[in-house]
Amino acid sequence: MHEGRTVFAQLMEWLPRYELAKCVERYRGDFHVRSLSCYEQFLVLAFAQLTYRESLRDIETCLRALSPKLYHSGLRCRASRSTIADANEKRNWRIFHDFAQVLIREATDLYAGEDFGVELQAAAYALDSTTIDLCLSLFPWAKFRRAKAAIKLHTLLTLRGNFPTVIIVTPGKVHDVNILDDLTFDAGSFYIMDRGYLDFARLHSMHQDQAFFVTRAKKNFRFRRRYSNAVDKKAGVRFDQTILLTGFYPHQHYPDPLRRIGYRDPTTKKDLVFLTNNFREPATAIAALYKSRWQVELFFKWIKQHLRIKAFYGNSDNAVRVQIWVAISVYVLIAIIRKRAGLSQSPYAILQILSVTLFEKTPIFQAFAEHQPLPETPDMQNQQCLPGFLTGQ
Repeated sequence: MHEGRTVFAQLMEWLPRYELAKCVERYRGDFHVRSLSCYEQFLVLAFAQLTYRESLRDIETCLRALSPKLYHSGLRCRASRSTIADANEKRNWRIFHDFAQVLIREATDLYAGEDFGVELQAAAYALDSTTIDLCLSLFPWAKFRRAKAAIKLHTLLTLRGNFPTVIIVTPGKVHDVNILDDLTFDAGSFYIMDRGYLDFARLHSMHQDQAFFVTRAKKNFRFRRRYSNAVDKKAGVRFDQTILLTGFYPHQHYPDPLRRIGYRDPTTKKDLVFLTNNFREPATAIAALYKSRWQVELFFKWIKQHLRIKAFYGNSDNAVRVQIWVAISVYVLIAIIRKRAGLSQSPYAILQILSVTLFEKTPIFQAFAEHQPLPETPDMQNQQCLPGFLTGQ
C-alpha cells in the first residue's frame, strides 16, 4: 500500500538503493558532505528530468513550492541552486555512470526475450552517435570547430527493448570509428553500424572476437568475388556473394572472406549493399537487421525531445556527464517499471502522467490505470514505425 506517499516516493522505491550506496562508497561521494548526499542529488536531478525543469533556479523554485511534500520523498535537506551546482561540479560523475550500468544490466535481463521484429536467437545491438551542440564560450573543454562546441553520445543500443547498454560521452571532434577500440564485443552477438564505422582493421578484430557485424559498403571499395549464392529476387535480394578484399591495405587488415549482400528496399526503391562476416543467417534477415538500426535514431530523437540533455545545469565536463547519466538512469528506470508492471502506456505517456502526478498521494499504478493511452499524434506515429520500448508496443 502507498500509505499516503507521493507518486515520486513510490517511483524512487524501484531504485536499488544498496547498489547506489556501493557506487557512492566506491568513489567516496559522500565524504565530508554536510548537505545534499549523492542519493538526494540523484533525486533532485531525477525530479528535474521528470518535470522538465529548465535551470537550477527553476529547480529551486519548484522544490521550495513543494517543500511540505519533500521530506517523505527522500529529500531531507533544502536543495538551493548553489548546493545543487556545487554537487554537480564536485561529485564524481562515475558514481552515476556505474549506477546507470546497474539499471542497464537489470533491464537487459528483463528484455532478454523481447521480440524486435527479426527472427534471431542471438543478441543484436545498434551502434551510432548523436551530437549535442554547445556554446563554445560556456563549454571551452568541448571545442568542436573554430567557433563551436559539442559533445557526442556514442551509444550501443540493444534492439531487444531499445535501451542503451553502453554510452560513451566524448567531445564532438572524436570520430565515431575510434569508439570501436573502447567496446567489448560478445561472441555470437550482432552489431549493426553505418558506413562511418567501416574500418577493416577494427572489423577484423571484432571478427576475431567471434562477434558478427553488419554494415554498409562504400561505393569505391575493391573486392574479388569468390562465390555467389542463389537468391530470391522477389524478396528484394539482388545478390549474395562471398568476397575477398583486394585493396592493398584493406586485404592486409581483413584477409578473411566477407559476405556481400545486395538488397532493394521495397519502400524507398533504393539499392543497398551490406557487408557482414555472418554466413549463416538468410540474406533477408541481414537486411532486416540493418533496417532495425533505425531504432537507435529513434532513441536519439526520443531522449532529445523528452529528457533534459540539450540544456545543462552546469558548464563543466563533470556536471554535463552527471546530468546525462542521471537522464539515462531515469530512462532505463521507466523501461524497468514498464516491463515489471506490465504497463500498456507508451514511454511518452508514462512521462506525461508522471510529470503531472509526481507529488500526488495516490498509488502509482492507480495513476497509470486512470489514464488511458493518449491518442496518436503525427509525431507519435513517426516514432511508432518500429516495434519495441520506444514505440510502446
